[in-house]
Amino acid sequence: MDALFLLLAAAGGYLFGSVPFGLVLTRMAGLGDIREIGSGNIGATNVMRTGRKDLALLTLILDSGKAGFACLLFWSLFSQDAGLVAGGAAFLGHCYPVWLKFKGGKGVATFLGVLLAAAWPVGVLTCLTWLGTALLFRISSLAALVAALAAPLLCLAFGREDAALLALFLAVLIYWRHRSNIDRIAKGAEPRIGAKKT
Repeated sequence: MDALFLLLAAAGGYLFGSVPFGLVLTRMAGLGDIREIGSGNIGATNVMRTGRKDLALLTLILDSGKAGFACLLFWSLFSQDAGLVAGGAAFLGHCYPVWLKFKGGKGVATFLGVLLAAAWPVGVLTCLTWLGTALLFRISSLAALVAALAAPLLCLAFGREDAALLALFLAVLIYWRHRSNIDRIAKGAEPRIGAKKT
C-alpha cells in the first residue's frame, strides 16, 4: 500500500508540476508564445523579458506554488515521504511537461516551492541565497546555481536528511538544465536580470 501511495503522489505531483503557467499567462495577455522569445523557456525569468514584470511575478508564484501545493497535499493525504515524492515529481513535471512534448522550464521556482513546503526554514534561506546572489550579480541563472548548491547543505544543517537527498537530486537536475547558462557565465555572456532579449 505504501508503494501505491508513493506512485499516486508521483503521478499527482507530476501533473500539478506540468501546468505551464508562464505559457498560459503570456498567451492570455496577448503576448504570443513565450517559447519564441528569449531563452525559449516557460519560466518567470523569460516571462520578464516580455517587459511584463507583473506576469513574471505571477508566474514565479504559481510555478513555486504548484510544487509546494503538491508536496503539502500528498504529505497530508498519505505521508511525509509521499509529500517529498510529489514535490520532486512536480519539479520533473515543470521541466518535462507532457503537454509541451517534455520541453519545459528549468525548475528553479518549483525547486524553491518544494523546499518551502518540505522544510520551510531551508526554503526561506535558499530563497534568500537566491535573492542575495541575484542582487549582487544581476544574473538569475547564477543565483539559481548558488541556491541549488546551498540547499542540500542547509537541509543537513537543519537535520533534514530526507529533504537533503531530494534537494541534492533536484540540484543536480538544475545544474543539468542550466548547462548552457553555465557555459555563458564562464564566457561572461549571460544576460542580466531585466534585460529584454528578442
